[in-house]
Amino acid sequence: MTQHAAGLPEDRSEPSAPAAASAPPPSFPPLPRDDGSGHGDEGPDHHAGHHHGDEDHGHRGVLGWVRETAIVLVSALVLSWLVKTLLVQAFYIPSPSMHDTLIEDDRILVSKLTPGPFDLHRGDVVVFADPGGWLPAPVETDPGLLQEVMTWVGLLPSDSDEHLVKRVIGLPGDRVACAGPGAPVTVNGVALDEPYLAPGSQPSESGFDQVVPDGMLWVMGDNRQQSSDSRFNLGSRGGGFVPISDVVGVAFVTVWPLDRATILRNPSATFAEVPAP
Repeated sequence: MTQHAAGLPEDRSEPSAPAAASAPPPSFPPLPRDDGSGHGDEGPDHHAGHHHGDEDHGHRGVLGWVRETAIVLVSALVLSWLVKTLLVQAFYIPSPSMHDTLIEDDRILVSKLTPGPFDLHRGDVVVFADPGGWLPAPVETDPGLLQEVMTWVGLLPSDSDEHLVKRVIGLPGDRVACAGPGAPVTVNGVALDEPYLAPGSQPSESGFDQVVPDGMLWVMGDNRQQSSDSRFNLGSRGGGFVPISDVVGVAFVTVWPLDRATILRNPSATFAEVPAP
């Protein structure tokens, strides 16, 4: 029998595994651990940088939204101003002088292409600046900054205290006349049938006979008994005539209130037989 060394137990343990490969020096960066997702071992420093990037992205997103919103608002304001300046302007009706075509608090849109690219016609409903002395001095009010801005860009109707709305009856060179109560208005000798007059309104309670000067208009309200128009301003600075240069434009639609929304059409049949002056 084989003898064992005295005092030493028999070693029956399995042979030890080879020593693991030595780890890289601490100065080496940690190697990423691939878990199959395509992302390595993102340490705490990486996570901190990732959150910071999210904050930067969110900040840039807010700034971009603010910038885009500002661009849209400015563009809308500029477009509104251009439309008001060149094409269309809103006005409200403050008086009964144009009943029943227009009544108090109606909102109308006025085309600024007439006069201009397009000519004025007899029967047009026009808005014009006070030629001088037709209106009482306006009462000074403070509309507030927001209302001023909204009016300036055309999103609110313009204050009508310095403007009037009437119907064109005579163009430059026309002879307009009326013999008085019960008599029709005539233009160049042709009597007018005026279906737009307010119910019960006479063509004119006062007589007149005028030739419209060059560059001027003769205008009258549809509610003749409650209209301070060319007839009643013959003694004013402009002699009762309205300079075409004072005309803002031709009203073409009532937009408010909704139950009165309608197209304002020229009554061309009324003036169809009127000859040129």
